[in-house]
Amino acid sequence: MKKYKNCQSCGMPKKMDDGGGGTEKDGSKSDKYCSYCYKGGDFFLKDEIDTTAKMQKMCIKMMKKRGMNGILAYILTRGIPRLERWKK
Repeated sequence: MKKYKNCQSCGMPKKMDDGGGGTEKDGSKSDKYCSYCYKGGDFFLKDEIDTTAKMQKMCIKMMKKRGMNGILAYILTRGIPRLERWKK
């Protein structure tokens, strides 16, 4: 199975995930997703965050809340549409 360095939903580096990664239905750690996006084999806010544009907007808001410059936050979220969760 492929190992990912970044969450394949939001793009956050997995090493920055305080929760150590999301969890699958059986409680095991997810190889793809962070603990902010994925728990118990399902995505948080999956009905509200159902497009890449909504995910980008939410990520920018959270990064700015943590003190990051808005322009840098915008640049860092540009790759979200290419992540595994959003490929169709």
